[in-house]
Amino acid sequence: MTISLVRHLLLAQDEPRRVTLSDVEDKLRSLKGSTESVVSDAAPPMIGALVAAGAAAVAAVYLLGRRRGRRRASVLEIRRI
Repeated sequence: MTISLVRHLLLAQDEPRRVTLSDVEDKLRSLKGSTESVVSDAAPPMIGALVAAGAAAVAAVYLLGRRRGRRRASVLEIRRI
């Protein structure tokens, strides 16, 4: 990505010049701004999906543990004499 960014900055001008640190910072800031909007738009549905997946995992562990407990439980019979 760095090489393509440098090439883009160099080819944008007719006359060749050195790429300065401010050129690279400006380009990275513009890229960061566009990706932040995409992330902020996708965040609410992703949170809902994570909550649903967590609840399903907890329910599955509970049910599997309950089944295992029933299989391993011994039957105790008490008789009055």
